[in-house]
Amino acid sequence: MDLGDCYRVLGLRSGASFVDIKTSYRRLAQQYHPDINPGDKKAQDKFIALTEAYKLLLTVVPPEEMAQRSTQPQEKAPQSTKTKRPEPVVTVTQEKPMPKPPPKPTPKPPNLVEIEQRLKWKTYEQLQRFLKERRFPQAIALAEALAERLPEDAEVRQWQAIAYQIWGRALIKEKQLLKARIYLKKALKTDPNNKSLSQEVERDFQKLEQVF
Repeated sequence: MDLGDCYRVLGLRSGASFVDIKTSYRRLAQQYHPDINPGDKKAQDKFIALTEAYKLLLTVVPPEEMAQRSTQPQEKAPQSTKTKRPEPVVTVTQEKPMPKPPPKPTPKPPNLVEIEQRLKWKTYEQLQRFLKERRFPQAIALAEALAERLPEDAEVRQWQAIAYQIWGRALIKEKQLLKARIYLKKALKTDPNNKSLSQEVERDFQKLEQVF
């Protein structure tokens, strides 16, 4: 995502100020927050994109307006003196700190890792509901979407494999044997190092052979 995309995601024109960026992000993040839009994948994706754009812009656009405000009282200070003689002394004492301002605080956007973890566990709760309600196609779609979002997460990969295995077992009971075999193989391929899952899938394959 380049800077132009970041501004567009936040609904801003290129070159928008620090205050405009911050204000727009807060408004849109509240609108698309996963807690407000449970189960809405488009809203979740929009929220992630907003956070990524905001995080990138904060590394490029410094809070200049804040710095300018901090200098205004210093520039007006000499006007409070009535005589011209003290002015050199006043300006020296006030301008000395200016060449050495305190380190610019690093903006702290929302912790992206924390956001993704919250999204992960919200999705897990919904996945459990789908499986309990035997809404297997929805459960598979949800597990695959989460695996695409977090491809390196071992727990997510395990959830995906278990969803495949549970649906494969249900398909055996429904006599959809070829389809059951496909999803049982997917379960093994998705999480090949899970011994417990492998044992369950092996039992399912045995049932499958008995039906054949």
